[in-house]
Formats: sequence, C-alpha cells, structure tokens
Amino acid sequence: MISKEKYENIGKIILDAAFEVHRELGPGLLESVYEICMLEELKQRGLYSEHQVKLPVIFKGKVLDKEFIIDVLVEDAIIVELKAVENLLPVHEVQLLTYMKLSDKKLGYLINFNVPMLKEGIRRKINGYL
Repeated sequence: MISKEKYENIGKIILDAAFEVHRELGPGLLESVYEICMLEELKQRGLYSEHQVKLPVIFKGKVLDKEFIIDVLVEDAIIVELKAVENLLPVHEVQLLTYMKLSDKKLGYLINFNVPMLKEGIRRKINGYL
C-alpha cells in the first residue's frame, strides 16, 4: 500500500516532467512524441514507467479478446493518460477513470499537451481515497 505522501511525491515528479516536456516541445505534436519524451523524462527523474500497458476487458467474469491501453503507468501505481487534442472532453476524463477502476489504481493524470500553458491541460483524478 502506498502512502498518500508517496502518491503526492510521485505526482509532483510526474507533473514536473510534463512541464519540462511541454517547455521543450510546446504544443502541436503527436501524442506519441509526448509519450516517448515523458518516458525519458520520468526515467531521468528516477521513476519506473511502462507505456502502452494492456488492460484486459473483463465482462461477467470472463476475459474477452479486447483490451484497453494505458498510455503510461508510473511506479505501477499512477496512470498517466496523454492527449494532444484541441480541448479535453468529458469522455477523456471518463476514459482515465475507467482505466483506474479496472486496474484498481488510486491516482491518475490526464495531460493534454496541445495547449499554450500546460496547467490548463492537466486533470487529476482520484479513484476512492489515497
């Protein structure tokens, strides 16, 4: 079980990494470019991260031949969904919450890099309690 403080510390590092990527690249690139740069930045900051993590679809207790894909999973605890879209929509937030619920992760970030100021493109979501 991860403490609230540890979640907060990792979250701060994730956001610092995202701000650095945005500072270097700016808006207007493909999501895949931001993803690979985020992975490198997280690695440089000492965090273990995986990308394109498969999350199986389970229906009525049966694993189906379909899967969701988590953009970035940090320290096997925090989901980071990346976007490069004109506007974040409610469906993007629902996507993150769905991934969090299905994987039983407590904290997630939705980060849209296609904005002039990154703080406008960040949503933090909690699944239950930290």
